[in-house]
Amino acid sequence: MPVKIRLQRHGKKGKPFYWVVAADSRAKRDGKFLEKLGTYNPNTNPASIDLDIDGSVKWLQNGAQPTDTARAILSYKGVLLKHHLLGGVRKGALTEEQVEEKFKAWLEEKEGAIQAKKDGLSKAEAEARAKALEAEKEVNEKRAAAALPEEEVVEEATEETAEAATEEVAAEAPAEEAPAAEEAAKEEE
Repeated sequence: MPVKIRLQRHGKKGKPFYWVVAADSRAKRDGKFLEKLGTYNPNTNPASIDLDIDGSVKWLQNGAQPTDTARAILSYKGVLLKHHLLGGVRKGALTEEQVEEKFKAWLEEKEGAIQAKKDGLSKAEAEARAKALEAEKEVNEKRAAAALPEEEVVEEATEETAEAATEEVAAEAPAEEAPAAEEAAKEEE
């Protein structure tokens, strides 16, 4: 029975989540599988991968062929490296202890690289937030500066209309007083 190490899709539409499985190559993509080896979530940055390294190596030693994406995942997690090193043990070039030392050294180096990427992403996100905050402050200052002259113009306009209204009232008042004065003068005569 030809065995493939491949991805089995789960999750919802637009949010894929995969199981890494060893399955018969004739089985459906999301159908029956022989063993679940891990999970792969591409929705996070960097993508989160949880993998049973020893189980994956066992399947590779038994002749399972990974698909292209599964091969990339296995390589990323060091399964293919460990499989290669264990091939050296079978040939007598290495010992089990040397294999474990080399694999642990590689894992530490890989973890350092992953942590550096996470730190870089968080730093970039913090810088982006700072820039957005600065841009927002500038927009608010411009908006406030633009609003103040308009308020002053509105206040000046209301003052001018109030002055004009008082002048009109003052102009009307003497005109009304003049006929009253004329009537008073006629009465006196």
